[in-house]
Amino acid sequence: MNISEEYIRVVNARFQSVKDLGDKTLEQLSDQELLWSLNKESNSIAVIIKHISGNMISRWTDFLITDGEKKWRNRDEEFKIAAYSKAELIEYWDNGWRVMLNSLTSLKEEDLLKKVYIQGEGHLVIEAIERQLAHYSYHVGQIVYIAKQIKGSDWSSLSIPKGKSEEFKRDMLKKYQDQ
Repeated sequence: MNISEEYIRVVNARFQSVKDLGDKTLEQLSDQELLWSLNKESNSIAVIIKHISGNMISRWTDFLITDGEKKWRNRDEEFKIAAYSKAELIEYWDNGWRVMLNSLTSLKEEDLLKKVYIQGEGHLVIEAIERQLAHYSYHVGQIVYIAKQIKGSDWSSLSIPKGKSEEFKRDMLKKYQDQ
């Protein structure tokens, strides 16, 4: 087993599971619900999607070659409130994830200890990966939380539903005992 290949496989799976949480959340929401925010200071899910996508495209384009904060990125624009359709937002979402996942999976063992820069700050590639995993998880958590508030009792759980922990544990034990 090659630890570098295994690391890339594991973080790729973690990023994919974060994306899947977001995908399952977006499926439950309407165009209008994606634009909802609690107040002027709060971000809508649409704004968070624009920000994550902008971040991914900036950070992961020419990942090993250029600073992750590209001159062409307009971060402040990502936080401006605008009316987007669900289809447009999913296109932004998928494009950001595509750029990120393609870049991640193209990394080789010798790349992991190279130095890359984000806003002028040097990071080992593995540090930059972990930084981005934490960042995207944070924002997808926000998306899920906002969606749960919007949907209320119409929310379809993405994990273990309340009151179902023991049933879930039994199912998982059975699943893995049978393997």
